[in-house]
Amino acid sequence: MSATGLDVFDKTLQSTNIWLDEIMIEMGPDRQVAWHVLGAVLHALRDRMQPDLAAHLGSQLPILVRGAYYDQYQPSKTPEKLRSLDEFLAKIQAELEFTRPVDSKEAFRVVSKVLAHHVGEGQMIKVWESLPAEIRRVAEAQQAA
Repeated sequence: MSATGLDVFDKTLQSTNIWLDEIMIEMGPDRQVAWHVLGAVLHALRDRMQPDLAAHLGSQLPILVRGAYYDQYQPSKTPEKLRSLDEFLAKIQAELEFTRPVDSKEAFRVVSKVLAHHVGEGQMIKVWESLPAEIRRVAEAQQAA
C-alpha cells in the first residue's frame, strides 16, 4: 500500500530520506540540519557550474531534492566565479547561518560522498571537473570513497 497514494511521491520521499540518513550519519542526528546541509552544498555546486551541466546534475536528483536544488536558481547569473576553496565554503556557510554550527568543509565533504554514492559516476566526474582544482580535490576524494 502506498503511503501517499502515488508511487512517484513514495519513491522520492524514500530516496530523499536515504540521502538525509547518510548525511546524518556523519553530521549528527538532526534531519532538518541534514536537509539544510544538502541544500547549501547543492546550491553552491549548482551556482558554480554552467547551466547545462547544472541541469544534467539536477535531472539525476530525487524529485524532492531537485525542487530544493532549483529553489532561487538564476541561471543567467551562473557560473559564479568562485575560484578558491575558501570562497566556495563561505557560500555554503552563508546558507547554513541559521542552523546549528556546521563546518562547511565537512558539509561539502559529506554531500560530495552522498552524490558520489547515488548519482552516476560519469555525471559526477563532469561536475568535479568543472570545479577549480582546490575545490575539486575535496569533492573527488569522496568519489573514490
